[in-house]
Amino acid sequence: MGYTLLDGSDPSIEVFMGVFHKVRVALGVTAFGINEIRLPPGAQGRGHDEEEYAEEEVYVGLAGGGTFTVDDDVLEFGPGKYLRVDPRSRRVVEAGPDGLTFLAIGAPVGSRRGRPGL
Repeated sequence: MGYTLLDGSDPSIEVFMGVFHKVRVALGVTAFGINEIRLPPGAQGRGHDEEEYAEEEVYVGLAGGGTFTVDDDVLEFGPGKYLRVDPRSRRVVEAGPDGLTFLAIGAPVGSRRGRPGL
């Protein structure tokens, strides 16, 4: 089959700690990581960097709102926002009063292949 289509509530999507939805595995993606995070109001993610894996990450806001703290900068984040973070930068997310849903997409730095512009 040349595609995979899943509903966000599909039972093949493993859920970790009630908020981390492992869509990469369920979709069978192998070129990059992609997962959906659904934080309840006021929840804070685990502060971390991706230096060990040299992984650059992009976060895409879907619903709700909150902040990302990247190193020492606090950034407002929500629907329609895109945030790219270098592997060495420490990041932590915190949901606002409406919660926060976003995609986390990552791949090792320099792994880009394909046509220019894609």
